[in-house]
Order: sequence, then structure tokens, then C-alpha cells
Amino acid sequence: MSNRILVLLFTFIALLLAATIFLLFKGWDLNKAVKKEPLTDVMTFVEGMNYAMPVPIPDSLTFSGEPVPTDIFYVREQLDRDLTVNTYWHSSTILNLKRAHRWFPVIEPILKKNGIPDDFKYVALIESGLLNVISPSGATGFWQFLEKTGEEYGLLINKEVDERYHVSKSTEAACKYLNDAYAKFNNWTLVAASYNAGQNRIKETIEKQKVRNFYQMHLNGETSRYIYRILAMKSIYENPLKHGFKLEIGDLYDPIEVNLIKVTSTINDLPAFAHKQKTTYRILKELNPWLRSDKLTVRRGKEYLIALPVK
Repeated sequence: MSNRILVLLFTFIALLLAATIFLLFKGWDLNKAVKKEPLTDVMTFVEGMNYAMPVPIPDSLTFSGEPVPTDIFYVREQLDRDLTVNTYWHSSTILNLKRAHRWFPVIEPILKKNGIPDDFKYVALIESGLLNVISPSGATGFWQFLEKTGEEYGLLINKEVDERYHVSKSTEAACKYLNDAYAKFNNWTLVAASYNAGQNRIKETIEKQKVRNFYQMHLNGETSRYIYRILAMKSIYENPLKHGFKLEIGDLYDPIEVNLIKVTSTINDLPAFAHKQKTTYRILKELNPWLRSDKLTVRRGKEYLIALPVK
């Protein structure tokens, strides 16, 4: 083999070796870069993101002036559940806060007049979301009265008029129920529980389990949770920022200013009546949801107050 061929062979081998060493080192650098950069990106993302945090549980809490024993593990954990659910159920809770601004000023003075603690406004809030809803069992309105119970507590219910949809009158009826329950139980927390379970069920539970304290009772799931749902909404309503809700005054639903006119004779055509009053049938029904027909029969000696928009 000539010297020239040997030189070319060694040169080729040297170049091949150099290329191999270069690729090995270059590959290591690439692998290192690939491993490092995604890690950096992930860390930057995590540092900039918003965390879902546990909701702080109040150490001291009352319902209608009665202390909540948050030192009991199951009380604390059930309260934790409903505080967490309502704090992170943003759409529902925001709308509840907006509606409360409109309707609490109507409900609060009626509760006060009847000697009912102010915290019972949260009963209406969790019962209906302050909407005229109908439950699968037929319970209706802000206070979710069944027809029989509504009539028992003085509400007029027929094809043309259903006062379960009348916020002021249904609140008056609820106050009568709540005062009746307090006369039996002498405890507002039990009164609230009875609004869900019924007075007889609470009475039977007291007799069977030999306890008169709601937080010591073993009740069905819905009633067991009922008080904690009230407490959760109370905590959020009283401290919205603490629970992550920042609503400006312009975000809230304002109370609706109305004029009340006395009606002592039958109105056969409510749409025509609304037109005569320089409003629409839609507005008439919005302001008077207790009107359930397109006419209103007024019997002798009877009168109704119909709300109309302030002109």
C-alpha cells in the first residue's frame, strides 16, 4: 500500500472519529437543553397561576344568636363542605348576592316586626335563591310553601291569585310558621331545621334520641345539611371579599320602586288594565307575580293592592 493511500486512510479515520466525538457531545448538550427548558417553562407557569385554596372556617359562628360548636369534628367538616361548595359555585352565589340586595330590604323589616331573628332571611335565600321557583313536590315561591301549608298560614291560593308568589305576604306567613315552631322548641336552630323537616319530625327526633340540640341530632341528609347551607350563605354574605367575591354596588340588583293602587272591583282584562295604567302586561306580571291569570275577580268586601311602576 502506498504512502499516499495510508495518509488518506488515516485522515478519513481521524475525521470519522472527530465527527463521532462532536455528535456525542452535541447530543448530550441537546438532551440537556430539552430536559431543562420544559422544566423551566412549567415552573414559570406554576408560579404565575391562581391556586384553588381551602376556604377558611370561622372559629366563632352563630345562628340567630345561638353558637355553632365548630370544635366538634363533624360540625366543622359539614360547615367546611358547604362553605367550599358555595364559595366555588361562583355563578350561583354571585346571583344570590345580587338578588339579596333587592329582596333583603323587603324581608328584613317583616322579620323584625314579627320578632323573628334577622338570620332567617338566609332561609329564604337557600330555599329558593330568592326566585319564584316551584319544587318537584309543588312547594312554591321564595319561602317554598306547599299549597296546604300556605292556606293554613293565611295565604290565598286559587286559579287567579297565589299569594305564595307575593314576597311580603309569604314572608308574613313564614313568620307565623316560625313563631309557632319557636313556641314548641324554644330554640331558633331547631326552628330552622323544622322549616325543612317539619315540626313533627323534629319533635319525634327529640323524643327518640333524647337530645334538644340540632348539632347532636342524627337526621336525614337533607335536614342535616340544611343549617350548614344557611351558615355558609350567611358567612359569604357578611364577608364576600374574604370568600373571593368582589361586587361593586352597580353590580347588584336594586330594589324596585313601585306605586301601590287599591283595587276593589273585578278586572276582567289585565292586559287592558296594564295598558290603561300606561305600562305593559309583562311589567304588571313582573311586579305582581301573585296574579296567576289574565283577570282578577274581586269579591264583595275584598280588596287587592297592585304594584305599578313609578312613572
